[in-house]
Amino acid sequence: MEGRICLITGATSGIGLVTARELAKQGATVIVHGRSKEKCEQVVKDVKTISGNSNVEFMLADLSKLSDVRNLAEEFKNRYNRLHVLINNAGAVYMRREETADGFEMTFGVNHISHFLLTNLLLDILKASAPSRIINVSSRAHERGKIDFNDLQARKRYFAMTAYGQSKLANVLFTYELARRLEGTNVSVNALHPGFVASGFGMNNNLMKLLRPIVKLIAISPEEGAKTTIYLATSPEAEGVSGKYFVERKAVKSSPASYDKEAAERLWKISEELTGIRWKE
Repeated sequence: MEGRICLITGATSGIGLVTARELAKQGATVIVHGRSKEKCEQVVKDVKTISGNSNVEFMLADLSKLSDVRNLAEEFKNRYNRLHVLINNAGAVYMRREETADGFEMTFGVNHISHFLLTNLLLDILKASAPSRIINVSSRAHERGKIDFNDLQARKRYFAMTAYGQSKLANVLFTYELARRLEGTNVSVNALHPGFVASGFGMNNNLMKLLRPIVKLIAISPEEGAKTTIYLATSPEAEGVSGKYFVERKAVKSSPASYDKEAAERLWKISEELTGIRWKE
């Protein structure tokens, strides 16, 4: 991975942190994204020490704010003229309905809308760096997901896991639609399920904190959970593979709903309207 530049969202803990560490060990230039300057500084220091790689830095952004997402993309472009691997890893689940600064339901906004915008803002540099890779961390929860176009922001009713499943299905639909649009560009895009991982995920709410001791007993480690992400970012076997859904480093079928092209196109158009960005051929 020497000479390759990688940006990872949500890389201050869990599988994002493990991914950053392992890519740095392989010689990549790694940009760690997070919200907390203190956490990012410590992660960068630790990753540099463990990997022996000095080409590790951080960029700050609150993904619940579209202005921050735009600033993140602009800051990256100001510092780098190449991007070989974009890993959309950050994710969250909220037990109670909350809204982002832009008025989106928080789970949908953070898990889908922010990454939709960030990816589109960085597509020009990804194309210029081809062969390049986009990796979207989804979840098996997408199998229970449904895109409720009549109540996309869950204003009528809100259930945490329903919202989470919808956002993870949106990740897969976005992956497949983006792969269709990127055909012939040598920019690949794939989604993955990391497994049920014992990490900091969901620690933003009290219920998940209470369940943490049980989670630790049945979940896999962040090191195990990061293996598929690392495989898609580094493996020669994954070169040129696009529009797939991976589990345990293997391409598998995703849910029937995830192959609905009409839903994918509709979601794309709505996402464009919500973010104010337009597709450029």
